[in-house]
Amino acid sequence: MIITVTPNPSLDRTVTLGSPLMRGAVQRVDSVTVEPGGKGINVARALTLAGVAAEAVLPAADSDPFVSALRGLAVPFFGVPISEPVRTNLAITESDGTTTKLNERGAVVDGDALSALTRCVLAKAQGASWVVLSGSLPPGIPAGWYAEIVSLLAPLDCRVAVDTSEAPLAALSSGFDVAAPDLIKPNAEELADLAGASVVELESAAAQGDMSAVVTAASALVARGVGAVLATLGAAGAVLVDGAGAWAATPPPIVPRSTVGAGDASLAGYLRAAVTGADAPQRLQMAVAYGSAAAALPGSALPTPAHVDLDAVRTHPMKVSL
Repeated sequence: MIITVTPNPSLDRTVTLGSPLMRGAVQRVDSVTVEPGGKGINVARALTLAGVAAEAVLPAADSDPFVSALRGLAVPFFGVPISEPVRTNLAITESDGTTTKLNERGAVVDGDALSALTRCVLAKAQGASWVVLSGSLPPGIPAGWYAEIVSLLAPLDCRVAVDTSEAPLAALSSGFDVAAPDLIKPNAEELADLAGASVVELESAAAQGDMSAVVTAASALVARGVGAVLATLGAAGAVLVDGAGAWAATPPPIVPRSTVGAGDASLAGYLRAAVTGADAPQRLQMAVAYGSAAAALPGSALPTPAHVDLDAVRTHPMKVSL
């Protein structure tokens, strides 16, 4: 069983335009979709579509429209009750796949709800192979909560993956010497923040096919105790570094339609491969195949195994140097 934890879930409203977005203009909308989202929700959805046992943990009242929408997708979940409604996020996707996201702050999680959420995560982790901590933290949850949960889970048999950014990621990083996760999944900007590197240089080199700077930055995190770093780089592919080595993968050519949920799909692909005992290059290959498949789908749709083309993803080993 894989448990995903989404402290700041959202109803994701995706508006698709047939032309570039123009500020201050009136434009026609091609389509609109509304689906339950949040990074951990997306991971659980993709895993469920692949037949992998997963359960989403989140703060939401049973009467919340978000919960009704989640039930409609047949995704197993456990909701910790809160008094405010789940937020609604807006994504605007242009014809070339460019996506602009407008995210609300999120519902307040008070002290009682936070305590209940923490207890729930620890209880669910008892029978889990992985616990996935994903996304931003809403008002009421301190920036160090993910770091606290990683430390509390350290004595258990489950593995822990974290996908977050900004203050929660910085707080997590400061605790690597106490308890580091088994996997983190930064994008280029997040990896640069963690490693004290230049995101412009990382992205520019990766776009030219040179992943050495990404490998060096990720290797520094593994040296600090992180089990593995899956760095997702959009159209440039991804890099995986762990204690045994480093690998890069290039994605297949696709026509991008929406990047909403592509990173979450990559993490789901990694986990899907991991629970079958796949080795590191195979986990990376599955991650990139899933991310590419998600980017080729409209709105916030997530790929099924039928969308995933493993053979189109090429992986190769990289030299690790610190």
